[in-house]
Amino acid sequence: MKKKLTPYLLLIPQIILTILLLAGLVTGITQSLGVVPAFGLEKPTLAYYKEILSRPDILESVLYSLKTALVSALVATAAGSVICGIFVMAGKTRGAMIRVIQLPVIVPHVVAALFMINIFSQNGILARIAWMLGLIEEQQQFPLLIYDSWGIGVILAYIWKEIPFIIYFVIALMANINGSLGEAAVNLGAGKWKAFWKVTLPLCKNTIFSGFLIIFVFALGAYETPLLLGATTPKALPILAYQQYIHPDLTHRPYAMALNGLIMVISLISAVAYFKLMQKNTRQMSGGEKNET
Repeated sequence: MKKKLTPYLLLIPQIILTILLLAGLVTGITQSLGVVPAFGLEKPTLAYYKEILSRPDILESVLYSLKTALVSALVATAAGSVICGIFVMAGKTRGAMIRVIQLPVIVPHVVAALFMINIFSQNGILARIAWMLGLIEEQQQFPLLIYDSWGIGVILAYIWKEIPFIIYFVIALMANINGSLGEAAVNLGAGKWKAFWKVTLPLCKNTIFSGFLIIFVFALGAYETPLLLGATTPKALPILAYQQYIHPDLTHRPYAMALNGLIMVISLISAVAYFKLMQKNTRQMSGGEKNET
């Protein structure tokens, strides 16, 4: 009897955490709709969503967050996939080099932000080197890469963290596919690189896109990196939401939840797009198999 109950008992902590998470999610959604009985707000409304979507400063923050998340995710996914391809074609998918490349994955984002400040700021290493070489007359002439309104520092930090994640996420599958189907294509007369581009890479695209989705959604909702490296204005959405949440006027709480709801909606749209693509690819592969038979 005890052996039968043991698996269910082990699930209790997970069930409790899931219930708490769902309760927090429901509370956040209801508050974003203006239902906060403690503040005398009891009627659901979309007024908070309409207001944040009509305010120029918030729209600027939305574009800023989307830009930094999208650019960093695209660059990291492309670079990570190319690096994976190079290592796979060289037959070096294991060993110390791969572990070193993947090391930034475990580095906290706060530490990564401090690295960026130490390297790319106007008082950083690159500015000092440029000044010593006579390329600039003073360090303040060094391009503003940190705390800029374009989010360059934030993007650089994300890329540094995300490329190793893509490598970690993709390289094992890519090596397995290239070692079986890719090798079969080579045996049938295709060149190594042609087999990689025509066979291995297309079969890895779902995994690559999955990695892109993960790092895009994470960058969109990240707080500490844009806080430490971003400009005073525009602010990233998570920072703006936090400022509204801690506002002395508690009636600003629904604005914070509406901003969080906006992040959640964008994330859900990304997830739906991913699953639609997965279904399309599955149908294409099924159609291909039928044609072969």
